Amino acid sequence: MSSCLDVTFQLKTCNIIGNHMPESTILIVDDEAAIRDMVGITLDLAGFSSISAANAHDAHVSIIDKKPDLVLLDWMLPGGSGIELARRLRRDEITASLPIIMLTAKTSEDNKVQGLSEGVDDYVTKPFSPRELVARIKTVLRRVDGKQKNKVLRVFDLQLDPTSHRTSIEEQPINLGPTEFRLLKFFLLNQEKVFSRDHIQDAVWGGNVYLEERTIDVHIRRLRQALSSVEGTSIDYAKLVQTVRGAGYRFSVRQS
Repeated sequence: MSSCLDVTFQLKTCNIIGNHMPESTILIVDDEAAIRDMVGITLDLAGFSSISAANAHDAHVSIIDKKPDLVLLDWMLPGGSGIELARRLRRDEITASLPIIMLTAKTSEDNKVQGLSEGVDDYVTKPFSPRELVARIKTVLRRVDGKQKNKVLRVFDLQLDPTSHRTSIEEQPINLGPTEFRLLKFFLLNQEKVFSRDHIQDAVWGGNVYLEERTIDVHIRRLRQALSSVEGTSIDYAKLVQTVRGAGYRFSVRQS
């Protein structure tokens, strides 16, 4: 297996792995700048978009704000280990299904078993081959169905199409602003779960955006108004966006 630490040598190797697939964003989390740079070059040549973080805190911020399609995660990180971050991501509804590949120098069977038992999707040890790394990334993305996020979402006769950015009720279009569209998509992907305003802010606006609490309430109200814009429906879709007193909001087909 060829080492990925020699960037000059690996550039020639990486040039032959570029069967380009639809661009996905990969977050590289490693405290060594040389590794981040080399893996970034490898991913760029393979047709991916890459972003990077040097520690667990910055990685979590990037995951919330930039919503990568997959995370390459080192085990040993400053300010918290990679395995602790993986555990945190799996506990959070927003990131529970985010694909994670451990990319680490920890090679023992016990480490691999621990990583996989924490819910990571694959485990690649250093040194590694660029060709193998790209192949494993593509395999994981196929396995988790990276296109899932673009599938049409439906509840009764309410339909949201992420690809065309169209929303309709009983085939009648409803007009949503970009924020209300993201709100509705988030709710449709996370039905029956209660989310605090802070959680909704992180998911829809990003973790580094400061909003007054009433701003989220305003957009919830606008979303409800849009869902009520189609008259004569058998279901009051606005009532599916429910206020949970003292907790936040949820989208539910059950009565509150």
